[in-house]
Formats: sequence, structure tokens, C-alpha cells
Amino acid sequence: MRSICGVDGVTAWGMKEGKNGLTLIKAQGTAAGVFTRNLVKAPPVRLMEERLVSGRLDAVIVNSGCANAYTGKRGYDDAVRMTEIGAEALGLAPEKVGVGSTGVIGRYLDLPLITTQASRLATCLTNSEEAEHLAAKGIMTTDTFEKHALVKTGSFSVGGITKGSGMIAPNMGTMLAFLYTDAEIGSDALRESLRSAVNRTFNRVVVDGDMSTNDIALCTATGLKGKVPAREFDRALEECCRDLAIQIAMDGEGATKLIEVKVTGAGTEEEAATVARTVVASPLVKTAVYGEDPNWGRVIAAAGRAGIEFDPDSASLSIASDGDTVELVRRGQILVDLVRAKAAMHGRKVVFLLDLSAGNASATAWGCDLTEKYVEINGRYTT
Repeated sequence: MRSICGVDGVTAWGMKEGKNGLTLIKAQGTAAGVFTRNLVKAPPVRLMEERLVSGRLDAVIVNSGCANAYTGKRGYDDAVRMTEIGAEALGLAPEKVGVGSTGVIGRYLDLPLITTQASRLATCLTNSEEAEHLAAKGIMTTDTFEKHALVKTGSFSVGGITKGSGMIAPNMGTMLAFLYTDAEIGSDALRESLRSAVNRTFNRVVVDGDMSTNDIALCTATGLKGKVPAREFDRALEECCRDLAIQIAMDGEGATKLIEVKVTGAGTEEEAATVARTVVASPLVKTAVYGEDPNWGRVIAAAGRAGIEFDPDSASLSIASDGDTVELVRRGQILVDLVRAKAAMHGRKVVFLLDLSAGNASATAWGCDLTEKYVEINGRYTT
């Protein structure tokens, strides 16, 4: 699997010891970030919002197992100390080292352990597939698999790793994402490109509707491949983020099925996205998908409470799976073939196609089914 180490100028390494992981990634260049909109922002998030004003990073240090969230001044000081630990290990200036944390809220970092782990990792950094594997593993919490993506064009590459499984909702979705490109791009342009890509990808994933305190998406551009057309870069970054976002949805805690909701015929893209997110976030839709129950009325009902104006009697709804598309409603007329509809829900991926007939805009959101396993995981998360 190639991802971040498929980008020129990136080296990495990571480790996981029980629930406590650490990852170091070294890549020097312009940088931008997008962060959670939760009022309760973890100290690493607040620190990165301040430091990324400079528009540059030389490395990141990321721990898993402890979120360092809701930890007050001590937590903020600990986040600063983490950047110093990373800087000391890599021989860099601490103000140019990014930081991220994920895990349990309301607990303090084990800084002696992080110091020991960082010193061990710093001697191992490479651009190998093993480095990618260990870096992605080091940031995992309840994830069941590593999440990698690499988009290669004729002249540059964009790669990324992410973690995310539960506590996933828009703005941004409970996740950490570390993205890299060898294209040359200024910090302002990179910031706008990243915001757009995140809005169309990570912000359209809903696992359980809970917004995290720790969400961070960072992108660093090493510039080693030179300047590239802006639109080409935007497309590549969005494609990389979309790949990672879908992997997060697939790995939702306890999930057995990926849900994709494609909304067309909306007045604006944001209206389409709002409807798509509302449908994919619905517990009733999620449980129906889990039970392979073609209760399509739940989809229509969820769309109707999204706060977007459309004529329900003009809407159309289909379900698709494995190349077979089954019409459920056509411009308000019920066409349901329950046997075929149930069969279409049997696969690992279930797609709802909803046409609002209210405009020309479209958007897609992703999520997963809701199972007993989700309750089991989160009912005993800290114990």
C-alpha cells in the first residue's frame, strides 16, 4: 500500500503499544489545516489553529489512546510539549511541528511515554511501505483497518492517511487526516483547496452523528515537483480525501454495510449535501439497512426534515447494488418491488439515489449501518 510515502519528500514511522500509539511524519513545506467546529476543542486543535497561521510545517507528531481534550491549561501546555518532543527527536524547530491527539477525552497525556516512543521512532523514519503501515497503525483507535490513499497524476502526487471509526459527524467528522503533496502551492491557495476538498468529502461522512473535539486535517506541500495547474491540484486533493472519507464510512464502529446517498435535482450543491447528510445520519435508515429491510419511507421522511424546500410529490427514489437499480418512487408514484428492493440491500454497499426535482445541483454523502456492535463498543469504551 502506497500513500504518504509515495509523495516526494515524506518520511514516516509509527508504533502501537496496547492502546498507546505514536506516529512521526517528516515533510517540510507549505501547510494548511481544517479543524473541528465543536465548541469543546482539544488543546492540540487550538494550538494548530494558532501555529498554522504561519502556513508552514516541517513535521507532525500524533498520539493515540489519549485525546488530550477537556484538559485545560495543563492540556494546552502538554500539546506544546509534544511539539517540543517531536522537534527534539527530529532536530527541528518546535513551532514548525504539528500535533494531533486521539483517544479518550478528559485524560492527561503520558509525556514520558511519548518522549520515549518519539526517540525510538526518530531513528527509523523512511519512505517505505512499512513506514506507511506503521504510521497509519500508530494513529488508530477503534479502527479495524488502516486507511491509505494515493492519487498520482502525470506531474505530481497527493497521498494521505487517516483514522476514524466512531464519533463521526460533519464539521468535521471524528478523524485525523494527514495529507501530503509534492506539488508546489502557496499556503493561501492550499488552505482554500483543502477547505473545499474537506467540505465535499470528510464533511459528508456520518457514522453516528457525534462531532469530535479533536478533528484535524492537515496538508503539507513539499513542492519538490514544482508548480502545477490549480484545478488539477484541486481535483487530485479532493479525490484523495474522498477515498479516505469512504474508508472511514466503511469502517464505522460495528458496521457491516457502507451506505451511499446520492442526491440530485437540488437547488444548490449545499442543499443537496444537507439532504444527503440528513438521510445517511438517520438512525432509522441505518437500522433498516442493517436489517436489509426495504423501508424506503424512512429515506423520504429523513429528506423531508432536512430543512430544504422541495415538492415530495415530485421526488424520485431508487436503490442500487451490484449494478442493479430498483426504482422505489418515480415522481411521487410508488413503484416498490419489495423482493428486488430487499435483494438490493444484501450487498456490502447500499446506494440510495434521490432526485428532488427542484434544480440541477447534486451531492453525495456516506455512512454505515447501525448495529448492536456499535452499542457494545461504545458502552464499554473507557472500561
